[in-house]
Amino acid sequence: MESTQSCAFDLAGQGAADRTVVVAEHQTAGRGRRGHHWQDEPGANLLFSIIVRSSLSVARRPLLSFAAAVAVAEALAEVVGVEARLKWPNDVLVSARKVAGILLESRSATPNSGLADGAPTIIGIGVNVAQARFGPELAGLATSLVLESGRTVPRDEVLDSLLHHFDRWRATLERDGFAPVRERWLALAETIGREVRVDGQMGLAVGLDEDGALLLRDADRTHRVVAGTVTSRGSGDD
Repeated sequence: MESTQSCAFDLAGQGAADRTVVVAEHQTAGRGRRGHHWQDEPGANLLFSIIVRSSLSVARRPLLSFAAAVAVAEALAEVVGVEARLKWPNDVLVSARKVAGILLESRSATPNSGLADGAPTIIGIGVNVAQARFGPELAGLATSLVLESGRTVPRDEVLDSLLHHFDRWRATLERDGFAPVRERWLALAETIGREVRVDGQMGLAVGLDEDGALLLRDADRTHRVVAGTVTSRGSGDD
């Protein structure tokens, strides 16, 4: 399959129901955030996208990525017993290395778009499960569940647990707003409390705003960052 995201958008345009899940053994054109290519080893990882027809306003739907990140962390703790931490905006880390990523995309509904029930949100999630080796460009930056746990991890168990936790946090977000999701995300956050650089802006990461923006404090000023790649000061890692 080229991409679970593209397949999910095609299915959504044909009227696929909310919470339809597309799973792939391998992607030839997997997408990461900011146009990056998602690399995977065929048959080794969990690669899927969820069609979400949310009751949230269009402006609030990006907050679903925080619900998804919390769900990933909780599923990995439940199924594998590893302590996952969250890196703003949408990476999941174990032992300070990336084990999972989340991509949220949406497309505007137009009269000729074929998108039923308005414009859905597609949430793509990739979890490195059984991959034991990574290319030189990812050495020291990526890890997998098998490397961290030392045992075989059934991908279907991770998927079932992850979807269960996502359903719960999505319902919480839609019913109670962002506050409880933000509280849980902050409890799992790797980014908060660290001196970081985000695409040239530097400061102490102190929290999340009500729309998911990262709050950076520099001297006596706190400013918002709505997008970017976080790196620790003095580090080239991303």
